[in-house]
Amino acid sequence: MKVALIQQKYHKDKKTTINQSVEMIAQAKEQGAELVVLQELHQSDYFCITEDVANFALADSYEEDLLFWGSIAKKYEIVLVTSLFEKRTQGLYHNSAVVFEKDGLLTGKYRKMHIPDDPGFYEKFYFTPGDLGFEPIDTSVGRLGVLVCWDQWYPEAARLMTLKGAEILIYPTAIGWFDEDSQSEKARQLDAWITIQRSHAIANAIPVISVNRVGTEKDITGAIDGIHFWGRSFVCGSQGEFLAVCNHEKETVLICDIDMKAVSDVRNIWPFLRDRRIECYEGLTKRYLD
Repeated sequence: MKVALIQQKYHKDKKTTINQSVEMIAQAKEQGAELVVLQELHQSDYFCITEDVANFALADSYEEDLLFWGSIAKKYEIVLVTSLFEKRTQGLYHNSAVVFEKDGLLTGKYRKMHIPDDPGFYEKFYFTPGDLGFEPIDTSVGRLGVLVCWDQWYPEAARLMTLKGAEILIYPTAIGWFDEDSQSEKARQLDAWITIQRSHAIANAIPVISVNRVGTEKDITGAIDGIHFWGRSFVCGSQGEFLAVCNHEKETVLICDIDMKAVSDVRNIWPFLRDRRIECYEGLTKRYLD
């Protein structure tokens, strides 16, 4: 499977940003990509830096956005993973990954399940937790286990997607540093982010795609300076090995070949699912065990 990761920054307005995305998708297609993955909330800035009711208007175009990205998937004959601000009704919104087939039709959707609420990442103000569960999306290139950003810290999500037959895990992401953090703290955060996702690949013997944004986005309230998104989008194989890695600051069309036959071989040699002691795991459904 030839995949493309679109690592991008926000270009001051939606139209300019989308035009850049489409240009990069065209480049990906020229290089033979069958599956193209965009980053989290790729049409806008990462507006969750602040709590502002005016930002809910960004979701008013959701239905139009579906039509547009479906047309892009059809034009370039790719399976396209997007990340959109979904408005279901007034006061009910989701952070949703929407997948389009090569014919432009919507083939599946995932609503982000784990919603953070931290300085600079005020997502609980905007998003209702997903209600579609952890369901892989069937496409012409395979069964995709699509999750979103904060989900990547939870092994339960990766495991459930795998148990339901996902052949690859995909994480559109928006994560970065606060410039006021020390260099050692930044290094620890980045290493943790990479390590947890590689661990999902290893524990489930399944490839992982993680697509992050780049660039610095300011907090207009001044509560913090802003977020410097660290990029480092990557693909790792089913033993956690790096197959392709972006740098930390440049917009990039990252092309990677994933050998799905090799993935199958690894899963047979390392049969983690076979040896699970499912009769002993009832505690995993508890918040905490006293």
